Amino acid sequence: MIEYQNIFTQVQVQGEPEWGMDDNRQMSRERIGKPFFSKLVGWVGNAQIGPIYLGWFGMVSVATGILWLNIIGLNMLAQVNWSISEFLRQGFWLALEPPSPEYGLTIPPLSDGGWYIIASFFLLISVCSWWLRTYLLAAEHKMGKHVAWAFAAAIWLFLVLGLFRPIFMGSWSEAVPYGIFPHLDWTTAFSIRYGNLYYNPFHCLSIVFLYGSVLLFAMHGATILAVTRFGGDRELEQIVDRGTASERAALFWRWTMGFNATMEGIHRWAWWFAVLTPITGGIGILLTGTVVDNWFIWAQERSFAPAYDGSYGYEAFGTYEAFIGQEN
Repeated sequence: MIEYQNIFTQVQVQGEPEWGMDDNRQMSRERIGKPFFSKLVGWVGNAQIGPIYLGWFGMVSVATGILWLNIIGLNMLAQVNWSISEFLRQGFWLALEPPSPEYGLTIPPLSDGGWYIIASFFLLISVCSWWLRTYLLAAEHKMGKHVAWAFAAAIWLFLVLGLFRPIFMGSWSEAVPYGIFPHLDWTTAFSIRYGNLYYNPFHCLSIVFLYGSVLLFAMHGATILAVTRFGGDRELEQIVDRGTASERAALFWRWTMGFNATMEGIHRWAWWFAVLTPITGGIGILLTGTVVDNWFIWAQERSFAPAYDGSYGYEAFGTYEAFIGQEN
């Protein structure tokens, strides 16, 4: 039967629910919910759901996150005259916008961006509290802090977009609106406003690490699934007690990719690729508007972008200053 096990015909084995480790015998009484199993969830990953441990920082994070979500939702509902049907119909286009540029870094009236500032404050508390929860739980379990620092890399990009760059630019209006399509529209307008973000070298690096991490994670997941029939999913055991699964997986990577990836090494590769995605992206966003006003012109001056024989770009106007004047 082992030859017939694949991604579509996996066997879900269920026993007593796993409550997890409890070194100090304090966490067990604070865990929420009775664990149960879901066959549907088991098709994707672990079939057990719960129990959940929040702790003080987790409860603060959930509470402030709910406040943030409610502020956004009620503002959007008010925009459609409190009509649930219109809220559902226009939901993808509704937004909670940041304050207007004339307010700078001051606190505006609630109706003109004040709610946005309040919601952003609660979101900041929620995200930072969840990071503290991640760090402290890792310390309590005597784990490395790899998850916390990976999460911090994502928080870096979040802070650049909503806090650091608006402060450097001197206006909360530079922040990203809350909403699905308005968020995407902001991204497009941001790129156009600063001369095509694709010429930002840190944006280029971010895309390289993004695509690279997707490839590495997909290949790693596929390789382990391919050798699960030989026990390859028990990765920690395979590291110290090599068997058929580990040897086959390593040989497959060595022959197809040209380099060896161990059970531990592939996680380091994937961790660094994923973490460097928001780090380099955040650097690129932070430099946009604060240091570089037009990335296409910046790239032309460094022979990074084509000049089109002087017929396009600032060369057509003789000087960079003349080009900026023509734009204005």
